[in-house]
Amino acid sequence: MIAPRKLVATIRFIDDYCDMYKDIFPEVRTFEAFKYLHVGIMSEIKRKSLRGIAMV
Repeated sequence: MIAPRKLVATIRFIDDYCDMYKDIFPEVRTFEAFKYLHVGIMSEIKRKSLRGIAMV
């Protein structure tokens, strides 16, 4: 069996918050997408839509 890859760290308080929801996500990449969504919401971009966050 292949070991799962390690999570990429983001902003500490976002990582700490999202860790509470880690058990919901079966794969590392879906959990990372969840974290990146929170990073996008906290960023200074003008458009807080999924499309706007994905472009960052």
